[in-house]
Amino acid sequence: MKQLFIGLDVHKKTWAVTIQEDHLILKRFTIDADADLLIGYVARHFPHHQVQCCYECCCCGYHIYHSLTAAGWQVLVVNPGDIARGNKQVTTKTDKVDSAHLARELEAGRLKSIYIPTHKQEQFRSLFRRRNDLVKSLRRIKCHIKSMLLYYGIVLPEKYDNINWSKDMIQWVYKQRWSYAPATEAMKSRLEEYLFLRKQYLHVGNELRSYARKHFKKDYYLLRSVPGIGPLTAIGMLAEVGDIRRFRNIDHLSSYIGLVPSLHSSGEKTYSRGITYRSKRLLRSYLVEGAWVAAKQDPSLMVYYEERKGCDHKKLIIKLAAKTLSRIYHVIKTGERYELLKP
Repeated sequence: MKQLFIGLDVHKKTWAVTIQEDHLILKRFTIDADADLLIGYVARHFPHHQVQCCYECCCCGYHIYHSLTAAGWQVLVVNPGDIARGNKQVTTKTDKVDSAHLARELEAGRLKSIYIPTHKQEQFRSLFRRRNDLVKSLRRIKCHIKSMLLYYGIVLPEKYDNINWSKDMIQWVYKQRWSYAPATEAMKSRLEEYLFLRKQYLHVGNELRSYARKHFKKDYYLLRSVPGIGPLTAIGMLAEVGDIRRFRNIDHLSSYIGLVPSLHSSGEKTYSRGITYRSKRLLRSYLVEGAWVAAKQDPSLMVYYEERKGCDHKKLIIKLAAKTLSRIYHVIKTGERYELLKP
């Protein structure tokens, strides 16, 4: 059976399509962003073909992958950073050029798909990321409230001037008197927004914990046994990484999360350019935060930290985070809870 190779440059409203066979471009066109339209077109014009298709991962998510796969196509979702590009693709970037380049690379076998999460993991991940959005929104509205108080010369009492806002602090702000109604309404609106976001933040956190305990019970409690891994970090591992057992080794997992250095080697010289920028940034930040706790709870990590106390603390905490990740990998692979051992 003949092989058909399709490169898609996908956007919100349209897709640029290049159809190629035996290194020859057969069709180039733009189509509405609808998988069924593309499937129907290929079925009419190229019957009895095995179809391979690829597109770059983007804001459109994985619904395109699932729709095309359901039609019997082989689909690759590719990281744009992993696609080799010549001078033409860099200096002349159009949707047509991009889709043709994807089709050409696909037929040459030079493309590798990223990991495609299951529907269950993908939607669990959405709720996990929603929590992070709420954290950012809460931080922003807190700054707005404090900025307004500062602008009008209202000094916040020292007992309330911290990151944890109590009910008494909110009541204190509510009771402030303004000379005119517009300022009263402005502050009231900000406080109501804060209370709404706070309620949503607590609700989403409870839903995440409840879902993880119900649907990922075994792995959740295995992760929680590792020092420095709290409920949120355990949920992040389950949502962002999925099944940790799919990784070949700890180096593979560390690279996926981004706890490896970015290296530049030439001849006998090798330079480290710091931690890699390719990462699961949110999850990596949680692991780094948890490493500070792990260094206090795990005797072996405590000794490791004390022996290197004079080193750069930023580099040291990354190493501790990598060791914590190694413990995570071990407990999931073996299915055994982590037991603290004396050094």
